[in-house]
Amino acid sequence: MDADDIKKKMLQQIQQEGQEQNEEAYIHAQKRALLRQVLDADARERLARIRMANPRNAEMIENQIIGLYQMGRIRGQLDDKKFQVLVKNLTPKKREIKIRRI
Repeated sequence: MDADDIKKKMLQQIQQEGQEQNEEAYIHAQKRALLRQVLDADARERLARIRMANPRNAEMIENQIIGLYQMGRIRGQLDDKKFQVLVKNLTPKKREIKIRRI
């Protein structure tokens, strides 16, 4: 392996990483556009607050909303009240842990 082969491999790797980043950015933009269409302003603000507090839950909620919209279960925009109900149903229940002293 000479220097030219190494340069070619590195250039291909950099180009591939650039393509992957472009695809991720495109998917992210499409997701944002769809959420903007499905959620009203108050619901989007609530989702942003959820994202700040717990990014994993926000991602899961976004994916669920997109899935419901694609299946046709969401028609029109979700207002804040409907979004709250949806989030309550989508988030897993927390188990209550009690510690007893003996």
